[in-house]
Amino acid sequence: MTAPGENVSRPLALVTGVGRTVGIGAGVARRLASSGWNLAFTHWTPYDLRMPWGVEHGATGAITEDLAERGAATAAVEADLADPATPALIFDEVERRLGGVTALVMCHCESVDSGLLDTTVDSFDRHFAVNARATWLLIREYGRRFAGARGTGRIISLTSDHTVGNLPYGASKAALDRITLAAAHELAHLGVSANVINPGPVDTGWMSGEIRNQVLRATPLGRLGTPQDTAHLVDFLCSPEGQWINGQLLMSNGGIA
Repeated sequence: MTAPGENVSRPLALVTGVGRTVGIGAGVARRLASSGWNLAFTHWTPYDLRMPWGVEHGATGAITEDLAERGAATAAVEADLADPATPALIFDEVERRLGGVTALVMCHCESVDSGLLDTTVDSFDRHFAVNARATWLLIREYGRRFAGARGTGRIISLTSDHTVGNLPYGASKAALDRITLAAAHELAHLGVSANVINPGPVDTGWMSGEIRNQVLRATPLGRLGTPQDTAHLVDFLCSPEGQWINGQLLMSNGGIA
């Protein structure tokens, strides 16, 4: 779905991993839409099917409608980022429907709990395919295609430092960090900034009561993180005022230990 044609003057952000209305990706997309961006976003229903929360039926339509109400032209793309051909296909589809991408914000992930002794090779490989390889391939497509004015381009990835009992997720996110931060230097000729955000534990419906209590006790500000907390930082980094922050891994977690 796209909003009326007069919105083509707005810059375009591509946000990956926007499958649920309560997720960080949806929060980021809403904030950027309110700040004057058009939005393309990806989702992958089979991932939600494997997760405890299941598929949120109607989420794509609800998110699209919400973004349009904020003035954004939109394009939703179903995308399996475990397939190395997918990033180029995403950019092809987004460019066809909305034009060139100015900001690439990567909120997608593969996240299945397992540790050193019980992680399977298939799970390990899938985590690296989605969290690390797809991030590289998305950044590569962005870098090859970016045609915006110098200083306007943005690349932002979401990461995690959680590894104990969550080995393939944390290890693949560490690789994501290095891939993203390399873009701050390797894409310097484009005038594109690249940063990584570690939002800490964010309550998007996956936390048990025990985990919530643990997080609350460990957070000096005494509350849980929300998608809006991350969205505000992404919004600032994508703004002209955020241009000078570049090549950084930013902790935005309320001070959790």
